[in-house]
Amino acid sequence: MTATQPPKRITDIGPPHYEKFLHPLIKRNYGHWLYHETLAPGVLCHVAESGERIYTVRAGSPRLLSVATIRRFADLADKYSGGYLRFTSRHNIEFLLVDPADIEPLKRDLIEAGFPVGGTNNSISNVVHTQGWIHCHSAATDASGIVKSLMDELHPHFTRQDLSCQAAGGWRAASTCAARCTAPISPSWASTASRLRSSTNRCARDVRSPP
Repeated sequence: MTATQPPKRITDIGPPHYEKFLHPLIKRNYGHWLYHETLAPGVLCHVAESGERIYTVRAGSPRLLSVATIRRFADLADKYSGGYLRFTSRHNIEFLLVDPADIEPLKRDLIEAGFPVGGTNNSISNVVHTQGWIHCHSAATDASGIVKSLMDELHPHFTRQDLSCQAAGGWRAASTCAARCTAPISPSWASTASRLRSSTNRCARDVRSPP
């Protein structure tokens, strides 16, 4: 190894280096992005300094996925995005497209399969949760079932960008099966409730104010 060569990463701990899985267009333009814009709920376009564009289609997932569901996602990725997809930290799935003509056909296939497209800007993102009874050894509630009921009610706010301007960064909600064991989740839920109350109060004042 010469002085200019980086040391070789030798380890059997942890995942492979993330660069191995980057979309070629993202790898070419890494760190050189100008801006991004929202084309529709759940559809983003990122523009690089080189002029290249990549399109993202975001859909909600139930987090606890069967092998059949994962294979369905993989088939859609092979069909529309060259096999490239990623999961967000809130369990949304994103397909990375080069051809904008593939956006609408992919959205139709996702919706027909039962996966809503949305979760961007002033909409609610996917509700995250801990393992619940499916895995946690000290679960007090079944978080996954609670979140399923929550998202059934909140679903329209995932597919539409219609929440108040106070939530322009997107609403975040979470549920935990064992609050004392899941510290990162509890503040997220408390913060969401606080933002909801704050936004509601501001909106009420705005409604009462003269134009």
